[in-house]
Amino acid sequence: MASDKIRFLHYVLKVGNRRKVIEKLRDQLKMTVLRHEEFASGCEATCNGPYAGRWSKTMIGYGPEDDHFVLELTYNYGIGSYEKGNDLLSMDVGYDSEDAQGKETMLECYKLLVPEHIREGDKPRFREVTVGSSDIRRTTDFWTTFVGLKKVRGDEDSVVLTGKEGSGPTIDLKFVHVGEVNHAKAIGRIAFSVPGAELKGIEKALVEAGQTILTPYISLDTPGKATVQVVIAADPDGHEICFVGDEGYRQLSVVDPDADEALNKEIQKDKSTTA
Repeated sequence: MASDKIRFLHYVLKVGNRRKVIEKLRDQLKMTVLRHEEFASGCEATCNGPYAGRWSKTMIGYGPEDDHFVLELTYNYGIGSYEKGNDLLSMDVGYDSEDAQGKETMLECYKLLVPEHIREGDKPRFREVTVGSSDIRRTTDFWTTFVGLKKVRGDEDSVVLTGKEGSGPTIDLKFVHVGEVNHAKAIGRIAFSVPGAELKGIEKALVEAGQTILTPYISLDTPGKATVQVVIAADPDGHEICFVGDEGYRQLSVVDPDADEALNKEIQKDKSTTA
């Protein structure tokens, strides 16, 4: 059972040097800090990975989450780097009027393709996320059947999928054949919202088909903000997928005008990375 109202939300990246990552995304690539939250202990849905200590979440992108695909940066205090696998291959940022691929830049162990110049007031967006696959046909079947994406184009070596018309931010999810997929320690996840009433049905369909559920239906609290319901699944290659109830998430994801100040304050206080 896939939702007809699925909406791309964000991709989760674990970062080791929060200060340097923010300097690149915010100050060089002109993204906006949308929300920032601090947590005293690990997430019940392993949003920050398999770590139990203090961590933070920063949402950053080129516009509000209601109509933009963004990044969720999770930072585990005291962990300065992560081993990179071949699960997330690249993320493409560009303009709708441009067809050419941008220049390559690294965000720690993650590859970004970005325009040659981004100025204040420009309106680029995330256009494509490219990840690895061990079997393109199996990948296509899973993501069209259980996630509800539609195939744009593909062959035995790659496939491009996207959301249905009117389903929120327009972004392509591209899978490239890489042999065995290795997630290593930098494994992230992609998040989608669906109507909250459909979450348990999605979970049931995945279970009945013998697919992997990492976190069964659960409610997650953010201090002082909305509670959201999520189901975390994995595709046959172990790519993590977060299905989140749309109604609660729209309340949670309202842009915080004080987010930038809150993030700067925590960066200044943080003595675990000084470089």
